[in-house]
Amino acid sequence: MKPGWPGLVLLVSLLACSPEQPSHPLAAGAGEAGDAEARETVDFTLGDLNGMSANLSDHRGKTVVVDFWATWCPPCLFQVPELNKLRAAHAETGDLAVIGVSVDIEGAAVVGPWVEEQGVEYTILLGDEQLAREFGVVGFPTLAVVRPDGSVHSLHVGLVEHDELEELVAAAQAL
Repeated sequence: MKPGWPGLVLLVSLLACSPEQPSHPLAAGAGEAGDAEARETVDFTLGDLNGMSANLSDHRGKTVVVDFWATWCPPCLFQVPELNKLRAAHAETGDLAVIGVSVDIEGAAVVGPWVEEQGVEYTILLGDEQLAREFGVVGFPTLAVVRPDGSVHSLHVGLVEHDELEELVAAAQAL
């Protein structure tokens, strides 16, 4: 029996979008929603698609969902509509920021057209795999849910649908 589209996406996700496993303190035990164990406070400064700088710490006081992704990662494409929906659901309250961090080495020349083609409605920053490793990322896409105090609540490798995203955000805000 041939695998269907979901099986193919999973296979590609596991084979094509997984860098070497890092050894980083954020990776240990991460990935469970509601994981209340304190993790270190994180920050970064990256450029956006217009060449302006942005800091993660600019969003202190809000929950932040950071999506580590790449244009060459097929499953990353499927995360975009879920993140657009999450951002839209929290637009009025202002309690959430959604940030996509591209790890493409070609930078804005490749990322900009992809973002426009896919209809991304949230902030996109240009990062690299080193930053992803510092967060404990072991494959793409990976979502880091950052608490309002700047500490990492949890990491989630692979696709995460809107309902689960809402649960993760609520859990991070409740702590």
